[in-house]
Amino acid sequence: MKKLLTLLISLFMFQWAAADSPYRHVVLLKFKDDASKEQITTIEKHFINLKDKIDTIQDIEWGINDVSSTRGDGFTHCFFVTFENKAGLDAYSPHPEHQKFVTELKKVLDKVLVVDYTAQ
Repeated sequence: MKKLLTLLISLFMFQWAAADSPYRHVVLLKFKDDASKEQITTIEKHFINLKDKIDTIQDIEWGINDVSSTRGDGFTHCFFVTFENKAGLDAYSPHPEHQKFVTELKKVLDKVLVVDYTAQ
């Protein structure tokens, strides 16, 4: 009985911690070979500016891949977006400003990799 109680308390604490944990949206971008420096700079600025246009975004951090070897698989940019919870991402995805950005991005995008998770 004591083991069962310990297990139930552990499960409850895990669920409670996950519910309070931020939700992360990681986006890796590989641009088309013919994308100009100006087009890429515009995409960088427009992605960052989504924070001012979509209120469920808590923070955006980004950077350019420093790895020049094949380990990066051609992905040059990483954007790390933080939401309070998964509902924040769910509101962000269909948001008109995000959809407008995606339309612009697709013109110069070769490949994208997205990972979404609850911070542990």
